[in-house]
Amino acid sequence: MSKPSIPQGTRDFSPAEVRKRQYIFSTLRSIFELYGFQPLETPAMENLVTLTGKYGEEGDRLIFKILNNGLHEKKDADKEKLNTEWARLLDKPVSSPVVTERALRYDLTIPFARYVVMNQNELAFPFRRYQMQPVWRADRPQKGRYREFWQCDADVVGSTSLINEAELLCIYQRAFQQLGLPQVAIKINSRKLLAGLAEICGTPELMMEITIALDKLDKVGWDGVVKELKERGIEDAGITQIEKVINVAGSNEEKLEALSAIMATSATGLEGIRELRQTLAYHQQIKNLDWDAAIEVDISLARGLNYYTGVIVEVVCRAVKMGSIGGGGRYDDLTGLFGLKNLSGVGVSFGIDRIYDVMEELNLFPQTLATGANVMIANFGGENEAYALQLLKQLRANDIAAEIYPESAKFDKQMKYANKRGIAYVLLPGDDERAQNKVSVKNFTTGEQQLLDINAVVALLK
Repeated sequence: MSKPSIPQGTRDFSPAEVRKRQYIFSTLRSIFELYGFQPLETPAMENLVTLTGKYGEEGDRLIFKILNNGLHEKKDADKEKLNTEWARLLDKPVSSPVVTERALRYDLTIPFARYVVMNQNELAFPFRRYQMQPVWRADRPQKGRYREFWQCDADVVGSTSLINEAELLCIYQRAFQQLGLPQVAIKINSRKLLAGLAEICGTPELMMEITIALDKLDKVGWDGVVKELKERGIEDAGITQIEKVINVAGSNEEKLEALSAIMATSATGLEGIRELRQTLAYHQQIKNLDWDAAIEVDISLARGLNYYTGVIVEVVCRAVKMGSIGGGGRYDDLTGLFGLKNLSGVGVSFGIDRIYDVMEELNLFPQTLATGANVMIANFGGENEAYALQLLKQLRANDIAAEIYPESAKFDKQMKYANKRGIAYVLLPGDDERAQNKVSVKNFTTGEQQLLDINAVVALLK
């Protein structure tokens, strides 16, 4: 018999890991609620047509398609047709609707847009929602990159105000400050600035080609980007303009001033610069926390998803070597993909798994998350077991997380269990304790042991 295993790029989460992940989720949930966002959940799978064409050419290749198994087909002819297609498509890319009509969700934004369109008459706009659910990508697993991972999004649709962008920057700020992540930087750019860059290169029709190449700057360096730009049809003159823009340096305002001069002939590029200035100004007005993390205008930031149209952001933690831990941006026509025009939105995403890895590497989780119940009552059997169960009932009535060892096993075995679990206190209700209506409390950290009545035990453990 082969050893049990799980699919590559997926993970089991132990109790200790789940507690840490729940700590991140609960921290973010409280912040989203503070900013007036409402919770939403959508199905794990969507119709394939809902997802295809929304994530760029590379994203489309990473969509996890779900194969039809034929069990729902009632007609023999339909089953035969499916079997024929199966045989034809074996070892080839699967795209036939006979074989696959559904896919696992790739992100939370497109399902959100689909939900908004389907429920537009019931929603109050602007609609602010947050969503925390797993997504799937047929990617090559590596450090910080999984085939199944959780996303956590916050979006506002039905408003074009740049106050929304500024509020999302504040949410990032509060979240990473509360979680204690050091050396966090929020990179900010505009797709309009990138469109302006394509215009001054004389190739406005190649904006997506330029964007896809620029998005790889951190991974392949400028020489790698130049090579890809040439392969994608950008002439030397255009590459020179791109390099000039990439090399702009200084403070955010100095960068925007320099870019204004370079983009002087592009109305689109100048509009992108205006939006960045306004977003940063709003953020200064509404931020309510001092924060040493930087918000950096970064013209190389591209975020190669088709649906972004305005301000885009990406978050990195420079204290560790890892990709972005969050990102998002403005999308003016996302719901238009599903027939609902003129509904602008903006959203950000938190990369939960990468945030977890950063916090684990830097030892940022509170130590108290390690165990569940931090109190165990030893079981000495007979009348002492009945006394122990009464103690257990009283502890839980006082909201103290506690458990009893279920068997009256050897004392040493019970202590080994408590030690392995990381239990903080063990209660020892023996004959003498029961006779005095008290209990011995052993502190597993210090080794100290004391005899107390139940009220004193409750006070100690609270």
